[in-house]
Order: sequence, then C-alpha cells, then structure tokens
Amino acid sequence: MLLPKFVRIKQKFHAPALHDAAKELLNQLHAVQLADRIAPGMRIAITAGSRGIAHISEMVAALVRKLKEWGAEPFIVPAMGSHGGATAEGQAEVLRSLRITEEICGAPVLSSMDVVQIGETKGGVPVFIDKNASQADGIILLGRIKPHTDFKSPHGIESGLMKMAAIGLGKHKQAMLLHRYGVEGLRDIMPEVAGVILARAPILCGIAIVENAFDETALIEALPPERIREREPQLLKLAMEWMPKLPVEQLDVLLVDEIGKNYSGTGMDTNIIGRLRIAGTPEPSSPSIRYIVVCDISGESHGNATGIGLADVTTRRLFEKIDLQATYENVLTSTFLHRGMLPIIAPNARKALEYALRASWGVEPGKAKIIRIPNTLQIQYLDVSEAVYEEIAGLDTIETVREAEELPWDADGYLPKFWNKR
Repeated sequence: MLLPKFVRIKQKFHAPALHDAAKELLNQLHAVQLADRIAPGMRIAITAGSRGIAHISEMVAALVRKLKEWGAEPFIVPAMGSHGGATAEGQAEVLRSLRITEEICGAPVLSSMDVVQIGETKGGVPVFIDKNASQADGIILLGRIKPHTDFKSPHGIESGLMKMAAIGLGKHKQAMLLHRYGVEGLRDIMPEVAGVILARAPILCGIAIVENAFDETALIEALPPERIREREPQLLKLAMEWMPKLPVEQLDVLLVDEIGKNYSGTGMDTNIIGRLRIAGTPEPSSPSIRYIVVCDISGESHGNATGIGLADVTTRRLFEKIDLQATYENVLTSTFLHRGMLPIIAPNARKALEYALRASWGVEPGKAKIIRIPNTLQIQYLDVSEAVYEEIAGLDTIETVREAEELPWDADGYLPKFWNKR
C-alpha cells in the first residue's frame, strides 16, 4: 500500500513551568506550616500513585528528607486502587518502575491491600482506608490534579487529591465498591467518600501537582485538609486550560506508538482521543477519529493493557505483552468492560496502519489524514501526514521540525520511538 509521507512538527503550548519541582514542594510545606504539626517520632504516611508524574521520585525523596529533618519517621503507601493487578507485590512493582523505592527515596514502601473501615457516607456507603496509613500519626496526600478520563464532574472533583484519598487509599475494596455504581460512583459518591476520609483520617495536608501541556510541573500547592475540597475545582480548571490537544479535530487514523498506565489510567487519555466507550454514556463530540491504531505497550504498565478496547487495530507485539489477569482485574473493577476488549490484531505496526486505511471509506491511503503520536501524554512532537500538514501549516502554534518523508519502518514493520528526538 502506498502510504503518505509525514512531516515532523512541534506544537507550541503556552503554560507556566517550574524549574525545580522538589524545591517548590518544600516551599509549599512551609506555606502550610507543616513543621508546626510534626513532633519527633511521628510516623507519617506519604501517598504514591501509579501515574507517570514528572519528577515524582525527586519530590517524594525531598519530602522524606524534610520530614526526617523534623524528626518524623516517614513511609510510602501505594495509593492506586486496583492497579498493579490489585496485589501488594504488583503495586510495589509499579512504584519501583516510577523510581519510588526505599533506596531512592529514603523511606520504606509499605505495600498492602489490607484496609480498615473508618466510617460511611450519608448515603450509607462504607469508607475504607489502607491499614498501614490508618495506623500512622499523619498522612500526606501527594498527587496530580487533571481531568478524569471517565466523566466530567459538575462538582469540579475529578482526578486529584480527593480521588487519591477515596480510591487510592481505599485500595481495591473501595475501588470495586465505587465502580459498582458506574459513572455515578466516581462522579458523585467518590467526593463523599473522600470527605469522610478528610474528616476522620489523620490527614496533615494535601500536595496538589498540576502539569502543563509538556508533561512538566506547572504548579505545586500544599493545602490543609479543610481546603482541599474547595481548592481542587479551581486547580482542575487550570489543569484543563493547560492540557495539550491534537492540532486538528478530524482524522482518518491516529497512530499511537504506546499505551500504558503511566500515560493514563485508561491506557490512552480519553480527553485526547475523544473516546469513552462506557455503556450508556455519550461519546465526546471532538476530536472525531475514524480509527485508532496502537502499536505497543509501555514497560511501566507491566502488561496492564487497560484501554486496548479504545483502539480499533493493534499489533502482535502488543498482544503478546498483555497480562490478561492484570488487565481484566483493572477493567472488571472499573466495570467498563469495553476497554479491555481486543481490537483486530495485525502482524506489525505497518500492517495495522494499512488495515485501518483499508477500512477508511472513500479515502485514498496516500491522501489520508493521519497523525502519529508517541502516547497520549506527550504530544508536543508529532508526525503528521501531508494532508494534515496542509491544514495546519499556517498556524502560529505549529513549528515544522522536519520536512515530509516516509516513516522509518524497520525490517519487522515497526517504528523507532521518537518523542525525545528532533
């Protein structure tokens, strides 16, 4: 099949960036006067999630060092619901892949799926919290605030500190309980569960991280527990303003090098690809992408291919890396089964692209509108087909990095990773 040539472009996004995230985190601790509430010998739990947050290892290490300076005994708690195959070992391994270990960060990782009930919501939903965290003298919620991939909340509470408290600390048990209610469980009940935890657990503060369109730290803000619910919607609004997006609204094919839990909880960020695939929930109006092709899965995802069902065609390479148990546990916990369903499997990435183009009615392959991205988290550098480039070449938000040329397929029909290359 005659494929189009592609132009390498750089998207220009306007958003603030912090030059030293760890230093800013420590400044924020002083802003909430955390030292005044730390007594020597206090055991402090620090939450660590499964997302690929920029500089997360350095930030956790800096927080550990400061707590030790104040005489505390910090430890790290995996706070990621059912991720890592819903096992203690799997969650510790996820943190290792993010460089969050005792050797690197200076504090032990206490990974367990055991929880204790600390109350219930006004509607009678039980509220659970990680057992190790419940026995601490204090808990610091550390997490990123960004739009959720399953719903839009009228309350302004989506993916952030409230979700970290409710589903992260609540482990597999709380995640299953909330997901049993579908989208309502996440959108409406999750903030109520978080409210109980903020009121009854020994939460010292929350440290909110907001990233810019380049996947870099834009803002860090420490919040006393009583301000988290009030402030998080405002930070979510900033996160939405700074999010990246594709440069066009309509595509024939989106070619994704990698999916993975380190890029999004759904493997691919639904806000970028314009697909939810949740029964009974309308699909986003934009972007409109006819077919999505996914070529590989990140090592950091440890075989968890959640989100594979958002694609239409995949490759044999990706398929052979899938850990079905980890994938199915994550998908079954979410109750969004379509996201774990397998698309058509092609022998390699080039064939996968050709399959998608064969199914594109009325479109000549050489004139198809195609964008290649490394993943849905890092979309500053893109390869766009000539048909797309003609549409966007005049935009002041686009810089041409490399003129049109054929994609560099290797002998096995795959492409080299490109997001750190010019």
